[in-house]
Amino acid sequence: MADVFDKCREYTAYQQAVSAGVYPYYHPLSGWPAPAEAQVRGRRVIMAGSNDYLGLARDPRVVSAAAEAVHRYGATCSGSRLLNGTLELHERLEQRLARFLRREAAVVVTTGFQANLALAALLGRGDTVFADRENHASLTDAVRLGQATHRRYPHRDLDHLARMLAAAGPGGRMIVTDGVFSAGGDLCDLPGLVKLARAHQARLVLDGGHDVGLLGRHGRGTPEHFGLDDEVDLVTVTLSKSFGSLGGVLAGPAEVIRYLRHHARSLIFAASVPPANAAAALAALDIVESEPDRRHRVFDLAEALHNGLRALGFHTGESQTPIVPVQIGDSTRCLRFWTELLDAGVFGNAMIPPAVAEGNALIRLSVTAYHTGEHVGRIIDAFAAVGRRLGVIPAEPPGEYRPVVMARSW
Repeated sequence: MADVFDKCREYTAYQQAVSAGVYPYYHPLSGWPAPAEAQVRGRRVIMAGSNDYLGLARDPRVVSAAAEAVHRYGATCSGSRLLNGTLELHERLEQRLARFLRREAAVVVTTGFQANLALAALLGRGDTVFADRENHASLTDAVRLGQATHRRYPHRDLDHLARMLAAAGPGGRMIVTDGVFSAGGDLCDLPGLVKLARAHQARLVLDGGHDVGLLGRHGRGTPEHFGLDDEVDLVTVTLSKSFGSLGGVLAGPAEVIRYLRHHARSLIFAASVPPANAAAALAALDIVESEPDRRHRVFDLAEALHNGLRALGFHTGESQTPIVPVQIGDSTRCLRFWTELLDAGVFGNAMIPPAVAEGNALIRLSVTAYHTGEHVGRIIDAFAAVGRRLGVIPAEPPGEYRPVVMARSW
């Protein structure tokens, strides 16, 4: 008889990477000796992997708000939002976020992953979900938890999506997509998606985890960047990136949010966002709204990093955002690259299958408001040394390259 634990005993990739000295995951950080720098196993390195885009996780105002909330409300609510876990803080945060995102209503859940899982409550038998193949795993799992038919189209291939929509049955239709894709840093084709949603009577749901707080004149994300705020039916957001906290948000029509409050299992059966995180997110939202120069700075630094790497011969895909996906290709070489990069004083993120397609392993970097021009220069120098040593780039830079122009809206 088979044992459900057999797969665990047969899993050898972890030990192989550890034995080879190239295991890039679960490295504990012991502190932050300076902005944009981390202490990793006794070494001080540039943190180029954090999604704290606006540098708010350790902003004194955000930290102070979190500490004050702990002293007033305690460490946790010890209950779900539905029953005894709703604080005035949660309601104030929801009202502020709804106004910021220009939506009728919003609900705050414990994590961004759970915000997307809540979408399962909207998906019934006979419905069909159309999803980009490079959507975040939480969107994929939401569809799996629901009862709708799941149709996935090749990344940003709207011609393929149009054919799928034309062939769909008479049930409800939902298009779900990342606003900015987490691995590649590229934007969805929101204008094209809006046209298809209108033509085929489909609802359009957008995950703004990597764009709300960054894109758009006021930081409202991909919909604002394209001038299409009113054309997206439902937005999900995580508070763990640009808002320097923890939590998830769903924002949209009041009737939809009210329904989710009473039917979304990832909301009603989970403990609520801790008081410290709710208060931190409120303080962060104040800063997002009042200090636009932070996101301007992030985009300027990211553009310099993209183009500095491209000038060396690296490829950073189609990203126009502070996500800088440095394409390596082979998974083994990617793990070696990550290890040597850390030895050179730079902490990035190694992304190998199944997080990316086979043969498309990459080092994902993220630029934050805490980085400086000096940090960017040191990162480029480290990539140059490691890239030449491992044969990822030529010994001499190419004569020309295609520069990146960032997705600015100001």
